[in-house]
Amino acid sequence: MDKEERKTINKGQEDEMEIHGYNLCRWKLAMVFVGVICTGGFLLLLLYWLPEWRVKATCVRAAVKDCEVVLLRTTDEFRVWFCAKIHFLPVENQPNLNAKCLVNEVSNGHAVHLTEENRCEMNKYSQSQSQQMRYFTHHSIRYFWNDAIHNFDFLKGLDEGVSCASLYEKHSAGLTQGMHAYRKLIYGVNEIAVKVPSVFKLLIKEVLNPFYIFQLFSVILWSVDEYYYYALAIVIMSVVSIISSLYSIRKQYVMLHDMVATHSTVRVSVCRENEEIEEIFSTDLVPGDVMIIPLNGTVMPCDAVLINGTCIVNESMLTGESVPVTKTNLPNPSVDVKGMGEEQYSPETHKRHTLFCGTTVIQTRFYTGELVKAIVVRTGFSTSKGQLVRSILYPKPTDFKLYRDAYLFLLCLVVVAGIGFIYTIINSILNEKEVQEIIIKSLDIITITVPPALPAAMTAGIVYAQRRLKKVGIFCISPQRINICGQLNLVCFDKTGTLTEDGLDLWGIQRVENTRFLLPEDNVCSEMLVKSQFVACMATCHSLTKIEGVLSGDPLDLKMFEAIGWILEEATEEETALHNRIMPTVVRPSKQLLPEPTTAGNQEMELFELPAIYEIGIVRQFPFSSALQRMSVVARTLGEKRMDAYMKGAPEVVASLCKPETVPVDFEKVLEDYTKQGFRVIALAHRKLESKLTWHKVQHISRDAIENNMDFMGLIIMQNKLKQETPAVLEDLHKANIRTVMVTGDNMLTAVSVARDCGMILPQDKVIIAEALPPKDGKVAKINWHYTDSLSQCSESSAIDSEAIPIKLAHDSLEDLEVTRYHFAMNGKSFSVILEHFQDLVPKLMLHGTVFARMAPDQKTQLVEALQNVDYFVGMCGDGANDCGALKRAHGGISLSELEASVASPFTSKTPSISCVPNLIREGRAALMTSFCVFKFMALYSIIQYFSVTLLYSILSNLGDFQFLFIDLAIILVVVFTMSLNPAWKELVAQRPPSGLISGALLFSVLSQIVISVGFQSLGFFWVKQYKVCDPNSDVCNTTRSACWNSSHLYNGTELDSCKIQNYENTTVFFISSFQYLTVAVAFSKGKPFRQPCYKNYFFVISVIILYVFILFIMLHPVASVDQVLEIMCVPYQWRIYMLIIVLINAFVSITVEESVDRWGKCCLSWALSCRKKTPKAKYMYLAQELRFDPEWPPKPQTTTEAKAVVKENGSCQIITIA
Repeated sequence: MDKEERKTINKGQEDEMEIHGYNLCRWKLAMVFVGVICTGGFLLLLLYWLPEWRVKATCVRAAVKDCEVVLLRTTDEFRVWFCAKIHFLPVENQPNLNAKCLVNEVSNGHAVHLTEENRCEMNKYSQSQSQQMRYFTHHSIRYFWNDAIHNFDFLKGLDEGVSCASLYEKHSAGLTQGMHAYRKLIYGVNEIAVKVPSVFKLLIKEVLNPFYIFQLFSVILWSVDEYYYYALAIVIMSVVSIISSLYSIRKQYVMLHDMVATHSTVRVSVCRENEEIEEIFSTDLVPGDVMIIPLNGTVMPCDAVLINGTCIVNESMLTGESVPVTKTNLPNPSVDVKGMGEEQYSPETHKRHTLFCGTTVIQTRFYTGELVKAIVVRTGFSTSKGQLVRSILYPKPTDFKLYRDAYLFLLCLVVVAGIGFIYTIINSILNEKEVQEIIIKSLDIITITVPPALPAAMTAGIVYAQRRLKKVGIFCISPQRINICGQLNLVCFDKTGTLTEDGLDLWGIQRVENTRFLLPEDNVCSEMLVKSQFVACMATCHSLTKIEGVLSGDPLDLKMFEAIGWILEEATEEETALHNRIMPTVVRPSKQLLPEPTTAGNQEMELFELPAIYEIGIVRQFPFSSALQRMSVVARTLGEKRMDAYMKGAPEVVASLCKPETVPVDFEKVLEDYTKQGFRVIALAHRKLESKLTWHKVQHISRDAIENNMDFMGLIIMQNKLKQETPAVLEDLHKANIRTVMVTGDNMLTAVSVARDCGMILPQDKVIIAEALPPKDGKVAKINWHYTDSLSQCSESSAIDSEAIPIKLAHDSLEDLEVTRYHFAMNGKSFSVILEHFQDLVPKLMLHGTVFARMAPDQKTQLVEALQNVDYFVGMCGDGANDCGALKRAHGGISLSELEASVASPFTSKTPSISCVPNLIREGRAALMTSFCVFKFMALYSIIQYFSVTLLYSILSNLGDFQFLFIDLAIILVVVFTMSLNPAWKELVAQRPPSGLISGALLFSVLSQIVISVGFQSLGFFWVKQYKVCDPNSDVCNTTRSACWNSSHLYNGTELDSCKIQNYENTTVFFISSFQYLTVAVAFSKGKPFRQPCYKNYFFVISVIILYVFILFIMLHPVASVDQVLEIMCVPYQWRIYMLIIVLINAFVSITVEESVDRWGKCCLSWALSCRKKTPKAKYMYLAQELRFDPEWPPKPQTTTEAKAVVKENGSCQIITIA
């Protein structure tokens, strides 16, 4: 039964959840109803806050297949609960159409039309079964019950389980009206609905927050107890807080709504199966519809795969790059010579053929009168943009030790409040107080212990940090992440556009003639080269296009094209329509580049025209693919009969597709020399195509048929300069013990060279390249280890130089264990193999991995996760292009792009410079320390006031209404909001702030201050009880208060009610506690090394001085009007001096102890830990400690590590090293 009741959905994915089935139970509902009435509605609130309790309290367990309610729980570390109600979708239009079969068929993209075979299959289900589909909605995605897998599953479009061949064979004709209607019923409306909630809904949701409910309880209690002023002050604070919160939340909703509303409802044309064209609203699109892309472009309302024509698309919304991308039609496998008809379509794999939702189609081109068509593959929240919006609407909870400890802190306060609650009840009963007074006083102690201003106080530091970040051009959409950034100890950097300049400069070219490299040339514009195949390749092999007369495209392509000085001309829409076929893009050299004519006379005109008509038409383009690492074009020179194929790409890839005899023997050495110097190298190749290849055949030929058997032509050397600020920023991070890692899509050796140039790898450090090879031909996976600096020595001699093996450094502290003199470097393919086959090695490689080259977007995300798995706090800095996943996954993601893709990143820098990284970490550390200071201060505030009230309760007294008001508003709020204003320290230091509240030094600091405060309050309280404050025959302040001259006689008779507050104990406790609040505020307001000194926080200093002077003045020089308002007794001058002495000694002891804890606490703690030999908490520190004494690590040069797949224990492979 348990297996039937609990299942897992989205298995293996990020949003994997356990699902439990429940049915509503009437007797449980009745009991809950009674409970709600008995608790005055509190039980209802509790069930609202806790969905798992709500379901379990009102339902009974049931099979998931037949349940009415599902309870969901995430399987990640947060274990968050959700509940959803089962809905039924009626399918009654067609009597013999079974709902379950319909879901299975449609979700797999097979049910294009209903044939007899389909009907027979559907009729296998019992006709008595209800024609209804069961589903629930969670996070904007529908999950339908699928009988095939006996579980709920979300509806898939044509993006999974559909081959490229079937897209052409089964889906290219379009849908019938009937199938469109059924699909719309199941998939729903095609929209990314970000509904902006009404102010009333947001208000109710905000008010039902546990914090505001507690405040409401406090206000009611204070009102009953006639604390009207303080209750009113809290109400005003709460209203201001709620209004600002509502404004902020609603503003974010409106911004998100506006972002997705650009394509919400537009009219689109779709093809129907009978070749009719129908105009519908974009909200009616379903997977399988064939959409016609208009000539003048559009904003895509869905994800669709191109099957006809070419589009120029701006994908800045998704990738962060404003460079237009050329999208071509999906190759038709039916004409593929290699017969790859079974290749599965995937939007990621075939992204060069996929138009993504939210991207803008700028231009379209068509062939021989055919329209530009695309098959809709995903709609609504299933689209790429929908998934991005979902990640913003439903973010993963932020896991940070500070927030976990905060709950423990509140729990401790609740325990303390409970003790006070019991003490107050017992004390009141013993003194025979009325029941109503007992209840009010005992509940009042709870509101004193758990301060209502705590959340506002905690967020103050974050708000101020956010404001300071904004001033330096860093914008934040997730303020809670600022605190987490204070803990960052590793930062991953993208290379191009982040560490280096965005653009590349052409350094030179190195051509190949007769299979030999010629000398490098820096001038590509020479007359000698203008008609060479090398320059022709540079002129044609690109994805440039003209938009509004301006040449635009990939920056690398632009630099190459500008270097040769050619001109690009594209056919206008009118010319294309006139010729009824797509007109080729034409490139030609400018007249200045062509050879000057040498003849004159009547032949002059003719000869002048000959060079002018030298131009090349680009017939077919195979766009650049990051998976293939190359691009190619088919072109024809004017007047030539045969076409040419040109290819450019990664040198290793291009060389592998060329005839071996055309590749120079020293190719690898020349390439290595360039990449070691940090150059970006691109190889070019060419081949003459067969004369039988006509224009029409070329349009349908496969890519593989063109990209083979090429002639290697040479190398283009591009220079990617480091940004001016990069070395200095990385040096600052290294000084602060923050590791830096490079994650790039570039060549391995180029990346290593740039890492050395920018200081990420020091000159004396060794670099070990891990070359992992997957299992092949029965052989197990293996890793070859190469030392980049000793490759030549090792190849010349079999003996291994002992100095080639890095020496491990001895470290004084665990923090420095990670700093060693060797670094691992690997490419994306090796990284994937290691993740799959060498899981035991992953933590070791993460400890010293510095360069990760040729990394795909999903691999960048996997790397961030792998680093987090060994307890690093990971920052990620990228330019927004292909870094979205990693930026979201990192603890602190900083996008250097201001485009819409940055909406996925918690932080966005206005200036595209990595100098934002240390700024963010500094502000994060300052905000984190502010949070600790505020927490400590609020803890002391609670305990001091709690103890003050407890002492006064013992003599059946209390603090006055205005005394509470003065303490909570004039002292606490002013101090809290000004002590949070300390700016960040001007530089990063090697020391990091603690990550949680539960640390030895922090707890000792709080406990010592509690003991000091309680001690001095007790001293003043018990001293004044024994002290005769005035001569019984005289009046201290010339008033009629001599009845209360001795506090020990205060309640011997039936005195006036005012004497309950206006007594000497009350006055003494009030003054001592008021000074204590200010003293601990000064003691806790820490400065260096994370914040500026507190004396530079002018608002705080002025506020504290004013409060000190005011309290000192009314204590030493009583003012009748102030005494009357604050209900203070006028005490003798001698007792005032005694109080001043108590306050001064208290201040001296508190500040001295706090300074001692700061100065000696860490040393004592380190000494205690070293005596106990405690294991480091962080996995990476523990691992570094282990590896210090491992003689087999790091691997020696020219050795191989194999995964022995035969022996497996708990999923890990046995690893053997072969020298």
